[in-house]
Amino acid sequence: MPDDPLMTDCMRAWLREATEPGDADTRLFAKLIAARDARNELALLGLQADAWRALLARHFVRARIPALPLPVVPSEHANFVHALHTLLVANASSTVHPDDAHCLATIIAHACLRPDHLWRDLGLAGRDDVTWMLTRYFPTLVERNVDNLRWKKFLAAQCAISLGRKPGPAPGCPGCEDYGYCFPGQP
Repeated sequence: MPDDPLMTDCMRAWLREATEPGDADTRLFAKLIAARDARNELALLGLQADAWRALLARHFVRARIPALPLPVVPSEHANFVHALHTLLVANASSTVHPDDAHCLATIIAHACLRPDHLWRDLGLAGRDDVTWMLTRYFPTLVERNVDNLRWKKFLAAQCAISLGRKPGPAPGCPGCEDYGYCFPGQP
């Protein structure tokens, strides 16, 4: 987890409400939720109200359900979000709760709209956290990353390939400090 006292406190608060605080999936969702909740940005998770309530019922049964503002996806990125969500869900592990996979696919697809490394956009501690998460939930995709690409770049490429398109950056990539490294020669 990033060294952010506000986020750390928020995560602890979510874990106090957890059904099973030691469960790895619950801890993952606590991190993801806390990253947005600490900044009053729950809408950035991208979850619809029914999925949000169900996620909390599965993992945070004692939580007071905060209102979740409707996610706002710029219309030019709606197709990307939908396509990436579809790709992730199609590659979900049979060992995880399918509704958790749907929620995580939504959270990841929306995080790819933001202008930083995926791990930062998700509020995780680093690339290893993203690798663990993707391996647990979407292992067949992880196996395809044979060139060890950065996760947001890889997911955007896999999304484009699934649509029969040429790989390119995710919508949030151009704002990242390493855009020129990942996509040399692109504007």
